[in-house]
Amino acid sequence: MVVCGDDGLARRLAHELQDVYRESVTLVMPVARAPQPVVGRRTATRLGLPARLPVGRQQRAADERALRVVEAAEPEEEVLVGAGVPGGAALALVYEDDETNLRAALVARRLNPRLRLVIRLYNRRLGQHLEELLDQAAVVAEPGVDLRELDASTTVLSDADTAAPALAASAVAGTSKIVQADGLLLRAVERTPPGRGRVAEPGLCTLALLSATTGDPAGTEGSERSGDRGPQLLPDDRSVAAATGRGIVALEAVSRTGPTAPLRLGSAALPVASLFSRRLRWSLAGIVAVVTALAVASSVTTGDHPLHAAYITLLDIFAINDPAVTEPPERKVLQILAGFVGLLLLPVLVAAALEGLGAFRTASALRRVPRSLSGHVVLLGLGKIGTRVLARLRELEIPVVCVESDPDARGVPLARRLRVPVVLGDVTEEGVLEAARIHRADALLALTSSDTTNLESALYARAVRSDLRVVMRLYEDDFATAVYRTLRTAHPDALTRSRSVTHLSAPAFASAMMGRRILGAVPVERRVLLFAALEVAGHAQLEGRTVAESFRPGAWRVIALDTSAPEDRRPDLSVPPEGEPAPVAGLVWDLHPGYVLQAGDRVVLAATRRGLAELLGRHAAAAPGRP
Repeated sequence: MVVCGDDGLARRLAHELQDVYRESVTLVMPVARAPQPVVGRRTATRLGLPARLPVGRQQRAADERALRVVEAAEPEEEVLVGAGVPGGAALALVYEDDETNLRAALVARRLNPRLRLVIRLYNRRLGQHLEELLDQAAVVAEPGVDLRELDASTTVLSDADTAAPALAASAVAGTSKIVQADGLLLRAVERTPPGRGRVAEPGLCTLALLSATTGDPAGTEGSERSGDRGPQLLPDDRSVAAATGRGIVALEAVSRTGPTAPLRLGSAALPVASLFSRRLRWSLAGIVAVVTALAVASSVTTGDHPLHAAYITLLDIFAINDPAVTEPPERKVLQILAGFVGLLLLPVLVAAALEGLGAFRTASALRRVPRSLSGHVVLLGLGKIGTRVLARLRELEIPVVCVESDPDARGVPLARRLRVPVVLGDVTEEGVLEAARIHRADALLALTSSDTTNLESALYARAVRSDLRVVMRLYEDDFATAVYRTLRTAHPDALTRSRSVTHLSAPAFASAMMGRRILGAVPVERRVLLFAALEVAGHAQLEGRTVAESFRPGAWRVIALDTSAPEDRRPDLSVPPEGEPAPVAGLVWDLHPGYVLQAGDRVVLAATRRGLAELLGRHAAAAPGRP
């Protein structure tokens, strides 16, 4: 297998294929593309870390010596040939530039029509068309090829789309961990035990046990090296019963939904509150109340019908009625009062016209942060990841304030359309986070591309509010672990999370290279639990076994059965688009433990990385003793 890229995703994907799936991998990367996270002196001093932190350098160098690495600036045809693409099984193109991936994919398809392609593209619409184009190119290059035998010949993925749901959920307390892949919706939730020595409610099934030291600031960090006291994925019933006092991640629902609807921008419309200020609205309401009172008084004093009295009052207000010279004194007094109301109404109408015109002129401008805003999420960075997370948070109807230093950043137009407040400025400068009302926020999402910026902003925000919920995007796992443990020790009562986009998205790319699409990933502390759809046929660990017998603790678990007819099934369990027939059946998640899995069944699995690798691997199963 060949992996081509220019950032950390390529490196992590190559190691995922080599270490977890035990594949022979060639990594194509530019020269000297090994970023070294370095923290500033001020930040390092506040955190208690050395000024320079070359995290994982020796380990990374040792790992890359075990790979076959081809150094090349661009994935030209000669480079792809030298990397073994003509005889390869799969190729992953994960460059940050969409155009580079597109050009290389066309060349690779010509070199090897049977090659399984996994392409990283941020542009969703382009990705849909590209899959069809490259599949057609395979048929043209080799007319007799059967795409069904190629098993997902072309797969287009986005690391931003893969990581955004997990990042958004991490920033919101009590928000379920949601995996949504077109028509499939899985929802998991963290639950704490009702009391010490008791077990939390498992829901449909227990997906994971949280770390036993989550309440201990000096405890383990929740990674794969945490041992028995760390998080346990897919535990059996005995382990769950013995884990009293520990939190769990429970599966709450599995269901089908309609096709993923595009993000509705209805909030971009200009409501009355945006057109007119509060003072003007109160002025208008007061005038309406006075006019109503005059109309009622006129009806009572003159005995006219209320509608006729209201009509006469309006004529008096606009000074287009005859003077009440011959009328009774009460009528004269009411006419004089109506004239005064008309004088007051004129400046109010002029102010309303000016404010409305100004609101329309500034509709395309960035919205300012309301002074009364509180309980919101402060999102730092509107790049590729930040843009997707912003869209996800607004879909959940969570108030957001964005901070971005570049006015031309990718996500600024989206924030403008969604009417999300944006603070333009360097987050490391004093006063920028205060302008985002960080002291009244519920959470901070630091998603810039700089570890230093994310860390420094988190430290500053914690200095302003010690109990603030913080989620940071950090590049290196070792560096993230050091930061996570130190911040947890310094602020034991606050929630701190560190997330790596490559750590969340690499399993999906690796699975696609093996011929399967991962439906989604759920982070469990610093580990990842995967969900995938799998045909039972050909898997001895599943076929002919009951649901209970097929369950392997710590590796995989069947959580749902797709009862659609084979001809109606789609690779990603999605609902067919408009115009195509809908499946007659759906997903069954409350499977009886004694149900026997048949060769024609398709199931939804919750699996660990190594468990899924064992099911999908083309080689022998993992060696004894390996999880």
